[in-house]
Amino acid sequence: MSTPAPEQPAAPELRAPDRTHRLPTSDGLTLSVYEWEGAADATPVLLHHGFSASAFVEWPRSGLPQTLLGQGRRVLAVDARGHGASDAPHDNAFYGEARMAQDVLEVLDALGLPQVDLVGYSMGSVVSLLVAAGHSDRLRRLVVGGVGAGVVELGGVDTRALPASELARALRAADPGDLGDDLLQGFRAFAASTGNDLLALAAQADVAHASPIDLASIAVPTLVVAGDEDPLAVRPQVLADAVPGARVQLASGDHATVFSDPRFAQGIVAFLQP
Repeated sequence: MSTPAPEQPAAPELRAPDRTHRLPTSDGLTLSVYEWEGAADATPVLLHHGFSASAFVEWPRSGLPQTLLGQGRRVLAVDARGHGASDAPHDNAFYGEARMAQDVLEVLDALGLPQVDLVGYSMGSVVSLLVAAGHSDRLRRLVVGGVGAGVVELGGVDTRALPASELARALRAADPGDLGDDLLQGFRAFAASTGNDLLALAAQADVAHASPIDLASIAVPTLVVAGDEDPLAVRPQVLADAVPGARVQLASGDHATVFSDPRFAQGIVAFLQP
């Protein structure tokens, strides 16, 4: 049973970004990256959202960027390819978390950022772990949320609870009422509500990451954040044990509702203290 979460006041509205970058990728797409100014002497924080969300769908409801900005941190948030205002082709050759990890590195290079604190959620966590496994020198600290043992045992988001092939089928379904499965219907409804291109999301689902990640090579302080009722982030300690020195922060909720527990943002903010 979940521990009741402390009552949380509504997160303050996230102010408009100070600038929006439209950055080309090495394979011909364009990404939208949003930037909020902060103290020049603090490591910037880059936020990478999960599947079917976007920078403005995912993060403001947790209060995380608002809190970081209140502390004077410089914050950046990316719309992953296929999401938000970034390009969204329907060809699955353009997708995969490994390609999105390359996008993160290209964003850092384009903005002249030698090092950041990287915070990912769900799909964004797999992307972030891939960045850290190959380029720990580009990160000061790493936070991965909404993932658990599935990363170790399957190579990505836990598809035992929600098979990627079924998710792709749901996103392409002409009539979502025929899906039958509540979890599939919930993901389809959420994806439709965000304004994302469902066929672009299906293309990403076709190639969701399912290969081993060299977690033992990650040489950056790491926090694993998981909801205690999240079927996509079961046994988060298994993931933490596979990343040298990583630790776990639990919050109340499932994959969608964990953002409303103040411990979600509070644990991340405390971990990212300069």
